[in-house]
Amino acid sequence: MSPVLSFFRPPVVLPAMPEVARRLLATFGRDNVTIDELVTIVGTDAALSARLLRLANSPRYAPSRPVTRLHEAAQIIGLGALRGLALGASLADCFPHPPGFDRLRFWRQNLATAGHARWLAQAASVDADTAETAGLMLRSGQLLMLMHEPGLLSLVEALTGPPDSVFELERLHFGCTHAEVSAELAVRWRFPTALVDALHSASNPLGTRPFLPMGAVLRLASVLADAGDAGLDPVASVDLAQPELGRALGLDLGGMADLCPHHAMLTLAVDAFVS
Repeated sequence: MSPVLSFFRPPVVLPAMPEVARRLLATFGRDNVTIDELVTIVGTDAALSARLLRLANSPRYAPSRPVTRLHEAAQIIGLGALRGLALGASLADCFPHPPGFDRLRFWRQNLATAGHARWLAQAASVDADTAETAGLMLRSGQLLMLMHEPGLLSLVEALTGPPDSVFELERLHFGCTHAEVSAELAVRWRFPTALVDALHSASNPLGTRPFLPMGAVLRLASVLADAGDAGLDPVASVDLAQPELGRALGLDLGGMADLCPHHAMLTLAVDAFVS
């Protein structure tokens, strides 16, 4: 059995995807999706609707007056970001959260990765909506790892040092990375192929053939999120961890440094996801 598949064997039970998430996924790949359609889907879930209202009212969007209607919240968040954030929020409660699991930090990292992925994708002319959604899902494999091997995952987290080092530590101790586990989860949840491929290639973007820019975007976004969490310079962290990825995407990250989204701003809305 491959290391990845070991995380899907009993006694671990794969969480069921919420119906609202399934309906949101069905809209990917369509060019005629409207905000009204997404609002209708989200509106079937009262808890999710409340989360998105809190998100729209958070300092991340800083509305000029309180937002009380879901449609207004959707307009503020924007069609592209709305779908990915709604999907991430609807999946947030699928997994159990054992004692000691830092749920706030986990979702801060997800939001930061998603925000950086959108920024990088726009700069690299890659689909920003898919990148943001994949960024929200990139670390989902860690939850399955936690369910199956909590002690070993805790060891990996304790040993993790500079940004991006978790990938090699996971390969050493698990034989695979959380990105690969996330990709397998996405397969089983019937995510669009573009999302599955992006998640899988993020594990080794320069070694993936053919080269997938989306996978490189995700890996760079992950490095930037790690750097922000640790309070480190984001561009310097990329230069140390993944110096070739920016060039592979045709990006001059040093020249873009002033435009890099701030970690604090990207994670201001974390309470909307964990409440």
